[in-house]
Formats: sequence, structure tokens, C-alpha cells
Amino acid sequence: MEKGFWSVLAVIKRRGLPALITFTAVISGAVAYLKVTPRLYETSARLIFDDKRVSVSELGRDLSQTSVSGSGNSALANQAELIKSERILNQALAIAETSEAGRSTITTAELSRGIRIKTIPATSILEISYQSKNPELAATYVNAVAMATIRDNTKSISTEATKVRQFLQQQLPQARAQLQAAEAAENKYRQASIIVNYDEQTKSLVQSVASLEDQQRTLATQLQDANSRGESLRQITQAKGLDRAYESVRSGQDQELQKLRAKLADQETLLIEARLRFTDSHPTVAKLLQQRDALRSLYAQQLARVAPVDTSSSNNSNLNNVAGDAISQDLTSKLITNEIERAAITDKLRVTQNNIAQLRNRLTQLPLQQQPLTALVRKREEAAASLKFLQAKFEEARIAEAQKVSNLQVIQVAQPPTEASSPKPKVVLALAGAFGLLLATGVVILLELMDNTLRDASEAEELLKLPLLGVLPRLPDRTLVLNPANRFLDNVGLVEPYRMLFKSLEFRTSELQLLVVSSTISGEGKSIVASHLAAVSAMLSRRTLIIDADLRRPVQHTIFNLPAKPGITDIVEGSISLKEAVQPTEIENLSVLTCGELHVRPSQILESPAMKRLISEAVANYDFVIIDTPPLSACADTATLAKQSEGVLMVTRPNITIKEVLQRAVSELNNNGIPIVGVVVNGMTTQTEQYYRYPVSGYQMKRIKART
Repeated sequence: MEKGFWSVLAVIKRRGLPALITFTAVISGAVAYLKVTPRLYETSARLIFDDKRVSVSELGRDLSQTSVSGSGNSALANQAELIKSERILNQALAIAETSEAGRSTITTAELSRGIRIKTIPATSILEISYQSKNPELAATYVNAVAMATIRDNTKSISTEATKVRQFLQQQLPQARAQLQAAEAAENKYRQASIIVNYDEQTKSLVQSVASLEDQQRTLATQLQDANSRGESLRQITQAKGLDRAYESVRSGQDQELQKLRAKLADQETLLIEARLRFTDSHPTVAKLLQQRDALRSLYAQQLARVAPVDTSSSNNSNLNNVAGDAISQDLTSKLITNEIERAAITDKLRVTQNNIAQLRNRLTQLPLQQQPLTALVRKREEAAASLKFLQAKFEEARIAEAQKVSNLQVIQVAQPPTEASSPKPKVVLALAGAFGLLLATGVVILLELMDNTLRDASEAEELLKLPLLGVLPRLPDRTLVLNPANRFLDNVGLVEPYRMLFKSLEFRTSELQLLVVSSTISGEGKSIVASHLAAVSAMLSRRTLIIDADLRRPVQHTIFNLPAKPGITDIVEGSISLKEAVQPTEIENLSVLTCGELHVRPSQILESPAMKRLISEAVANYDFVIIDTPPLSACADTATLAKQSEGVLMVTRPNITIKEVLQRAVSELNNNGIPIVGVVVNGMTTQTEQYYRYPVSGYQMKRIKART
């Protein structure tokens, strides 16, 4: 987290100037916009759209509603678009011309471009707004548009009601005629089919059939009883038929016949007694037979008087068929009565069965007769309903036509604004600030993406896969020159990073005697690192020598304020010895071998055997020798001199060292077998303290005053 904070802070510091310029430019543009943009005044009026309570009639409410189809359509949106129509705007301009503020008339196109209609979310409210340089004129136009909208809406509803009323007035006579025709057809069919009420008639017929069926079952039971009773009476009375039974009863009840039957009985008795004594040829028997036959003949005559006599039957059978006693007469009478009742029941049963068949046939025919009647009733009901509907709508149309209502109502009248609505300085500046901040951030990101230089120490270590030996602070200008040296050596915050670098070099090399200091390009501070590292080494009581092997741009003599000659070139040419050419500094244990006289071919000097002897002699006479060489990208001097050393110390500097050049230089050194001791990041400011446990600048030595 802390590392990320320092990284962001470093980016801001690196790109702060272009980001600030960008932000300032945006803010300046916003201020200029506010200065040159004219002030506009905006006002608004509000209309509420209510299409349900505008009329006392239902038709009036229907006419005021806007019918739409399809998803996304709404009556409120349609009304909003209608307000911006040319018809409404022309009426609004005509209304505005009547007021004093609206005499400076604008065109319909200009009003259309300036007017804005907005629907308030989750409401039925329309907001009409307009901007103008004149606040009075803005209010006048908004109110004129609102008034024109209401007038047009009222006129539209009234016109629609008039059209509907005229149409219904034409349709009513036709509807009445259709109803009358339907009623006449229904009545005519009812008379022909004798159907008054289908349901009631069907119910009555079903009940009648059920009743007759019950009666039929009763008569059938009665007939069965009569048949059983008659069969029993016939067996008892031995009557052959109803006529014989009747004759038997009549004969039995006649007194003359009773007397004759008595005489015949006496005569039969005498005849039997005579036959018991005499034969049939005996005169007594013959006389008695003659007398009996005479009585029978007389009885037959008397019987014929009372009841029809079957001449084919014998006299004996006629006598036997006579119910002479009271019981026989009673049974025979019951037989006759039963036969009469059975015949009556049979006739009644037959009539009942015929009636049931007729009623069932009527039930079967009734639905067939009802179908045409149902169609006629439906037609009559439809005609009646249509007439009733048309009459109701006609009355509603008359009411809606007379009401002159609108489904729009003004709930807020536009007032002349007192403050300008555009431009809004706070909003413009806030947006400009946000946009400027965003643009500045984009510039920083773009510059970071375009910048291919090294940014911080962690990036150098990750990029090169080499040990990071130290992070050196950016030295103040007065400490760049080590004359006087106490400005640097007495500052713990500056010395300690170099001391840590020196210790890291000691720990990483078995015998730290000869170190080549170089960089990839000019400007990374390799000479400053070499000189100040040598100063720290001398401060630590090590005899140290700096060899300025940068024969093209030597700077060590200027850092220590020493003369440039004699130096390396003088020693190589043999005009002077190393001991004579080395110049001491004001720092104890520190000497400097300058470049000497500049040579037109510096590589020839550095590649010579004399140069190798010079380095060997320096290593033999000093504890620590530092060679300051040209940048790796400039020449091959570093590779030449590094073969005799423990390795090369690569100096990098954020925002100056190019990543590709650094990688290529390190790759060439590795390919050539030249050891690289490590990497130093030079010139850091805010990130140096994160490599130490506490800020070294805060751990300065306190001066103790002596007590007197």
C-alpha cells in the first residue's frame, strides 16, 4: 500500500507540470466561455393531463382519452409532441402578439427550436419551458403556448363530440326501424308456433307427461286387479260371459221364474220318486215327464221375457245358469260390476297412453320450433340493445358538445425569472474541473505510456534481473562539487545512502579493489556517483583513487576543483609517472587522476599496454580504485577497462535512463563475459526513505555544548 502511494506520488511529481497545464487550460476555457456566452433566462409552466374527469358523460371522457397502440406509446407523450406542432405554435404566437411583451414576434421555427416539453416522471404533468435573453418574453411565450394548447384541446374534443352526435342522430331512426321489424317477426312466429314461453311450456309438458305416466301406472295396476278379480268371480259363478251372467241374475231375481223353478223342482222330485218305483214307460212316469216338460216350456217362455234366451242351449242349462240364491246373485252382480269397471279402466288407460304419446311428440317438436324463435328473440334483443346504446351515446354526445371541456389544466403559470439559467457558473466550473481533472489524468497516463524511461528502483531491479545495490538521493546543487567536501560529508542524509552502497559492494565482492562505474547514456550521474562514492570510501579510512577515464567529457577535475593536467594521457605517453600525476584532494585518503591532455584518439590511449600498467600500478598502491568511464552507448571504453576490474557498477536515473538502451547494454556486457556488480538508482527523491528503516535525514548528530 505504501509502495503504491509513493509510486503514484512519483508519477504525479514527474507529470505534474503537463497535468497542471492541461487542467489550467480547461478551467481557463470554462472561464472564457462564461465571459463570452450571453445570459439566458428560462421559465416554465406546468399542465396536468387528466383524461378521466373532464366530462360528466362517459362519451366525453372517451373522446378526451388518447388511444394508442403498441409498446412505449402513451397519451402524455403524444400530447407533448402535439404541443410542439406548427398548429399549436401558430396559435401561441397569435396569443403572444396581444401582450405588450410579445410584440417583438419571433417565427414559428424559432419558437419550435426554443420550446422544450418535458414529462415529469411518475406523474401526468407536462412542463413547458423556454429560454430567452428577455425574462418577460420567455414567460409570455410559455404562457401563450400553454393557453393555445388548452384551447386546441377543448376545440378538438368539442369537434369530435359534434361529429359523434351527428352520426348518432342519423343512426337512431334506422335502429328503431330494425327493432320494430324484429318485434313483428317474433310475434308472428309465436302465433304460428303457439310458443309463448319456451321454458314454461317445456316445464308444463314435462310435468303433464309425468302426471299421465303416474296415472298410467295406477290404471295398469287397477286393470291388473280387475282382471284377477274377474277371473276369480268367473271361476266361482261359472259364468260364460257377461251376457249369461246378466241373464242369470235377472232370472234369479224374477218372482214368476222363482215360482216356476219351485214347481219344476217339485216336479223333478216327483219324477225321481216315480222312476224309483216305475219304469219310464209307466203312465205315471210318462205323465210326470209330460208335466215337467210343460213347466220347462213355460219357464223358457218366462225366461225369454226377462232376458234373451239362447235357443241353442237346453232347458237344463238355462236352469243351471240361473242364480237362484242370494249369494250367487251377489257374486254374479260383482262379476258384472267388475267387468264394467275393467272395461272402463281399459278405455281410460288407452286414452292416457294416447295422451302421453301426443305430449311426448309435442316435447320433441318444441325445441325444433324454438330454434327459429331463439334467433328472432336474439335479433330483437340486439336491436333493442343497439337502440338503447345509441340513445344513451346520443345524450352523452349532446352533453359533451355543450360542455366545452379540456383534459389539460394549467397548474403552474410561468413567471418572469429573476436569475439567468444559462450559463450556470458553478455547474460550468464544476464540469470544467471534472473534465480538466479527467483530461489531466489522461495526459499523465498518456505520457507515462509514451515514456520509455526508467521510473523507479523497483522497475530497474525487475527489468534487469540484477541486484539493486542502492538507491541514491538527488544531491543538492551545492553538494555536487566536493570542494569544500564537508557540505556533503557532514550531511548524514546524503552520506548514508553512499555508505550503504559501499558496504553492499564490499559484501558482494571478495576483494573490492577496482570498480568501473558507468551508465548507458549521458546525464545519469555516473561521475557524481563515482566521486561521492570515492569520498565516502576515503572517509572510511581507505586509500582511494578516482581515475577519470572519460577522455571525451572529463568532469572529475571540476568536481574536486583540480586542474585537468597532468593526467592519464601524460602517463600513457611516458612524460610523467603515476605518482606525479595523481592529485590529492582536501578529503583525507582520496586522490584523483584526471584525464590529462585531451587526445584525438582516446580509444587508442585506453587500449594501450601503458593503460593496463597504469591500472595495475594504481591497484597496487591504493586500497580502492574507481574508474569513471564513458557511457556504454557512446563507446566501448567501459568494456575495455572492465576486464581488469571486479566488475561494472551500472548507474541509472529515473526519467533519463531508457529501458531498451539499458537492457541492450546489460545484454552486451553479459554476452561479452564482463561481470556486472549491480545496479544503482541515482537521483531519487521521495522514494529513497522507503529503502531504509527510518529517514536518515532525521538522525543527525546533536551538538553538545560544553559546560563552563
